[in-house]
Amino acid sequence: MNIQKQLIGGKWVLSSSNETREIINPFNQEIIAEVAEGNAEDAKQAIQAAREAFDKGEWSRTLATERGKLVRKIASLIERDKEELARLESLDTGKTVDESRDDMDGIADVFHYYADLAGKNKGEMIDSPIPNTISKIVREPVGVCAQITPWNYPLLQASWKLAPALAAGNTLVMKPSEITPLTTIKVFELMEEAGIPAGVTNLVLGAGSSVGDELSKNTAVDLISFTGGIETGKKVMQAASSNVKKLALELGGKNPNIIFADADFETAVDQAMNGVFFHAGQICSAGARLIVEESIHDKFVDALVKRVRNIKLGSGFDQNTEMGPLISAEHLEKVANYVETGLKEGAKLAVGGGKPEDAALKDGFFYLPTVLVDCTTDMDVVQHEGFGPVITVEKFSTEEKAIHLANDSVYGLSGGVWTEDIAKAERCAAQMRMGTVWINDFNVFFAQAPWGGYKQSGIGHELGTKGLEEYTETKHIYHNIDPQPMNWFGKN
Repeated sequence: MNIQKQLIGGKWVLSSSNETREIINPFNQEIIAEVAEGNAEDAKQAIQAAREAFDKGEWSRTLATERGKLVRKIASLIERDKEELARLESLDTGKTVDESRDDMDGIADVFHYYADLAGKNKGEMIDSPIPNTISKIVREPVGVCAQITPWNYPLLQASWKLAPALAAGNTLVMKPSEITPLTTIKVFELMEEAGIPAGVTNLVLGAGSSVGDELSKNTAVDLISFTGGIETGKKVMQAASSNVKKLALELGGKNPNIIFADADFETAVDQAMNGVFFHAGQICSAGARLIVEESIHDKFVDALVKRVRNIKLGSGFDQNTEMGPLISAEHLEKVANYVETGLKEGAKLAVGGGKPEDAALKDGFFYLPTVLVDCTTDMDVVQHEGFGPVITVEKFSTEEKAIHLANDSVYGLSGGVWTEDIAKAERCAAQMRMGTVWINDFNVFFAQAPWGGYKQSGIGHELGTKGLEEYTETKHIYHNIDPQPMNWFGKN
């Protein structure tokens, strides 16, 4: 098995320590690849390469429209290699290949979107209050960007960082999750094929404790963009203070999904599952907090449980599979402990709550789709992100109570509200303290709309024009076209 390498300064290299890591398929624990295991020294070399490419290279000074053409070529190459990328993503993460194909479509869309934006964000002229002066605002690239991506949506999350950074004229060093690096490696190959200059894009593989720490604290880095858990995010934030580098943090959520009695019942039940069980619930925006109006609570739970019992587990490459495994043995244990904690707190198990008994699934990291009822907001299982195929159900009696429950969280990433009353839907959306609120839908995102959270769900935005602005600095240029002496000091 060939060792897959890192990209530093335009060269594909092994780790400076020559260490490697085996990548396994979470469906059956089969070894699917061996990759270089980078370290802090590799990260330093990659940062230096990115620094030189930015300070001495032509990339940041290349016409934005030309950068846009290269970003669009990357999109085309992703479309060309969609099936290979989808296969790698499903091998790496365990998700169904249909989900991975959808991811690849979304990833190509992101590169196309930022290719279109390149060159269009030229700043603005200001009506200066001072005669004979010109005042304008311009946006310039930040510089060297360090980017750390998670294991749940490896290439999708990478695209949200790569495309705007390149379109804006930055150089970068990316560290994918050490357990799901395969599609990111492939896309760095595609970026090289597209003609991105050496040193502009650098890829370092390895653990967060070494590579991620160096990227966060290194003073040659101008911006750090991190997607992952809240505790790691806090450490990144602290390390970034070394040189007060720009920060963009997406730290997950515990996302409420409010169901009013006047909602379309069957659609709301169906979407309650769609909001959680794709990729076995390993989604930062999963609608894992179901908040249901009392008058329909029992009926809704019964219908939900009936559907959940029928979810088919299996290999992501089996067309009958609806949900794949969790990412690792460690994460499987975390999810199991999370459910046990909820039961100890007083939640009741409506369905699931353990590993499947099917012998065909014994080698995979599977956990049954689970619904916990009789939940309240003072429970850890309601307040903390479980990141697995688990729904907690709360109930409410009034609109005001529903909003109070939804906002009773340290997170504020996303939420949903289901009702056929347009005025009520808009009232709720206005009061929900979250970066994204869906009305009569859930887990919808696209390149044109910004993505970010309130409270401890993060800092900054990805996607949309805001996502491009994160990778730029704002400069005011003031030009006096008729300078005259003031004769203020040192007059005779």
